[in-house]
Amino acid sequence: MNTDKLSVRLETVAKYVPLDSRIADIGSDHAYLPSYLAKNGRISYGIAGEVAKGPYQSAEKNVMAEGLTEVISVRMGDGLEVIQPGEADCITIAGMGGSLIASILENGKEKLASVRRLVLQPNINAIAIRQWLVDNDWELIGEEILEEDNKIYEILVAEKGDPLKPYRDVPIETGLLVGPFLLQGKEQTFKKKWFLEMKNWKRIYEQLESAAPSVETEQKKQEVVKKISLVEEVLDNEESQWSSNHSTF
Repeated sequence: MNTDKLSVRLETVAKYVPLDSRIADIGSDHAYLPSYLAKNGRISYGIAGEVAKGPYQSAEKNVMAEGLTEVISVRMGDGLEVIQPGEADCITIAGMGGSLIASILENGKEKLASVRRLVLQPNINAIAIRQWLVDNDWELIGEEILEEDNKIYEILVAEKGDPLKPYRDVPIETGLLVGPFLLQGKEQTFKKKWFLEMKNWKRIYEQLESAAPSVETEQKKQEVVKKISLVEEVLDNEESQWSSNHSTF
C-alpha cells in the first residue's frame, strides 16, 4: 500500500469522501489516505493527524516526498485536537476500535460544527459508534462490510440529520449491533462475521458457566445470551434454539 494504491479497506473509506472536501484524517499513520485523495484531485485540503511521533514523522515524510505540503498539513496531537473549528468538513477515522473512535468524537465534539460527513472504519465494536451517532444527532446514511487479509471490516458513513431514521424498519437494539444497512443486505461477509462472533460468544458463555457463581457472572451471561439471541434471529440459522436453551433470565 502507498499513496498511489490503497488497501481495499482504505479505498472503500476514500470513496465516501465527498469531492472537494476539506478532510481531517485522524490516526493517519503514513498519510496514505489524504495523499491518495489529494493526488487524485478529490479533496481541496487535508489534515493528517497522528498522536504518536513515529507515524507522525512517517506521514510528514510521505507528504513532503509527494510534493503535497501545500495541500496536506501533517499535525501531531490527540484525536480532534489537531484541527481548529471550521477547518474540516469531512472527518475520517480508520483502523481503530469502535469505542476509541466514539471517544475521539465525544472528546472533540466542539470541532464538529462545520463537519458535514463522518467516514468511520472501526476494527471492532462498531456498536459503540452507532450508539454515539444516535446520542449526538448524527444520521447513519450508509454502511459497507468487506473482508481483506482474513479480517472483516465495517465502514460507517454519517451526516447530521435524524439519528433514528435508519432504525425505523428494524429493532433498534438489533440495528445498533449489526448495522441497519448491513442487515438489509445480509451479504456473505456479513453472515461470516456474525457466525464467527456467535462462536466466540458461545465460548465465552461456556467459560462463564464454569466460573464461580456471582451477580456479575450472571449479568455477563445474560448479556452474552441476549447478543446471541439477536444475531440468531438475524441469521435465522440452524442453531436458532441455542439462546432459548441457555437462557439465564
